[in-house]
Amino acid sequence: MNIDKQIEFDKIKNIWADLAITDYAKELIQESKLYFSESELKKQLRDTTDARNMLEKVGTPPLQNVSEIKDVLTVVEKGDCLTPYQLERVEKVLVAIRRLKDYLTRGRAYDNSLAFYDENLNEIQELAEEISEKIRGGIVDDYATKELEQIRKQMTKCEEQMKKKADLVLHSGKNYMTDNYATFRNGRICVPVKKEYKLKVPGTVIDKSTTGNTLFIEPSGVAKYYEKLQLLKIDEENEVYRILYTLSTLVLANASAIYEDLEMIEKLDFIFSKGKLSIDMDGVEPSINTERIIHMVDARHPLMDKNIAVPLQFDIGENARGIVITGPNTGGKTVVIKTVMLNSIMAQSGLHVTCKQADICMNSSYLCDIGDGQNLSENLSTFSAHIVNVLNVLREVDENSFIIMDELGSGTDPTEGMGIAIAILEELKKSRANFLVTTHYPEVKEYAAKTEGILNARMEFDKETLRPTYQMITGQAGESCAFYIADRLGMPQSMLKVAIGAAYGEEAVKTYVFWEYEDGEIRSNDDNQKGNIKPANKIKKAKTGKKTTDLSTKYRIGDSVMVYPDKKIGIVCMPVNEKGVLRVQLSDKKIWINHKRVKLHVAATELYPEDYDFSIVFDSVENRKKRHDMGRKYTDEIIEVDE
Repeated sequence: MNIDKQIEFDKIKNIWADLAITDYAKELIQESKLYFSESELKKQLRDTTDARNMLEKVGTPPLQNVSEIKDVLTVVEKGDCLTPYQLERVEKVLVAIRRLKDYLTRGRAYDNSLAFYDENLNEIQELAEEISEKIRGGIVDDYATKELEQIRKQMTKCEEQMKKKADLVLHSGKNYMTDNYATFRNGRICVPVKKEYKLKVPGTVIDKSTTGNTLFIEPSGVAKYYEKLQLLKIDEENEVYRILYTLSTLVLANASAIYEDLEMIEKLDFIFSKGKLSIDMDGVEPSINTERIIHMVDARHPLMDKNIAVPLQFDIGENARGIVITGPNTGGKTVVIKTVMLNSIMAQSGLHVTCKQADICMNSSYLCDIGDGQNLSENLSTFSAHIVNVLNVLREVDENSFIIMDELGSGTDPTEGMGIAIAILEELKKSRANFLVTTHYPEVKEYAAKTEGILNARMEFDKETLRPTYQMITGQAGESCAFYIADRLGMPQSMLKVAIGAAYGEEAVKTYVFWEYEDGEIRSNDDNQKGNIKPANKIKKAKTGKKTTDLSTKYRIGDSVMVYPDKKIGIVCMPVNEKGVLRVQLSDKKIWINHKRVKLHVAATELYPEDYDFSIVFDSVENRKKRHDMGRKYTDEIIEVDE
């Protein structure tokens, strides 16, 4: 069972690993395990808190990846000589160590325990300075030693003399040349001589052009300087090797101290990555208990936008070991159980949690059954996959486990699924583990209500807006709201009666209160509720306590609107009246409809010019003629309005 993937802790790890610098810390994060020692876990949480405080007060630590330096140290330990590039990498790390030591020292002013790690860093300043003096820009510096300085000066002088001799030959025999400048061929300085004047320029032919018309000749006066230059290059190579070997020996002498520093860099990188994650997710340090209690205040899913996520208030362990959560689909049940388990795992991994306050118990194992788990290659249906997961959970569970299960007993015959769900709950109850499950079965709600140690909880649903609020209320069973939602969205009552009768029996149909929109009012269709009529806006006012807004200006004549639930486009021909109803012209008829079932599509100001005569659209030719006559004289004609 891949618990990390099922509850999305793998995504947290990926975000966390991106905040680390060293390869070792990234690997440690991906392989991170739970801490089962209370003292060790509390130390890890303190480190996370100290890292966050240090980051906020002192800034980002000067850490760097050290994998390349480990390879360099391996080379020198084999007795090989380091290149200038490798030595520069060593110097760069030594400088980073010194800067990290200074960074930690500044943290002492805040009495931060991480600041005292500076005592474990070996500041090898002499080696860093030695490399800096002798290696610059990826090469051994001219002034690394006096010997090398003298050799390179002689080399420069020799090259200048060679160039000078070549220029003299060019100038004196310019009529013999194809160009007026010297060039290098095979590392030797040459002059370009026309083939027919070969004997006019004393020297050695080094190369010729592709056509053969030009010969590149090294003048005899240049050759002796070339030979001297080659000897100087041998001296230079020997001196450079001596310098590199000396520096490599110094690195080897300090290798053990450098290794200790690298390990400390990796350790601090891991710790500071936890602090960075806490800042990014706005986390807090949780309290840890061994009393099997989980208490969360304003908890939220770490991967959800904190400005959108609805805070969760959660408690388990004191009055009950198990909670059965019910409520409508898309009401947030799965998010709740994932939020609780994900924060618990983060806490036991030494991370801060995304809560305002939290007290979380240590668990011996985290077990879950989420998702349909359908696997065609293994010939597993949704229900079969659930049962396989559940049986694995029940085999592993003990009193110190924490279990979450989504849609308990789903994927099969409802009656049999309900029975299996209750049987699973009974086994979980016997285990004395903490568990959270979600379900739609009313029998499971009843079981939880009458069983000691198990509580019902429901996800709130706003019946006015037909939207979930994502708030969990403990101690109450929820309802699916399926019939209510279908009713409010326009399902015919005849269909609803069939559905209710099939689900709960004919007696339930008689007692069910149906609602329908009529002339801007919500009217009960129940015989016992006749006369109990309230305007829709008054009902909203009674529920929200807010002042009713003026609806007469909500829609204007000519506005293009979307009519729900059919999603038909119409044109407003009469604005909203005092009952909250407006008149809309559809393609084949005009209808009266409550303003709540209408949404603005395109405003009239974007469709028609100012002072547009809407009678052209909404009136018949006969009525328009009558209106015209009424405007200029007295008439007995009557304008007919279709209803």
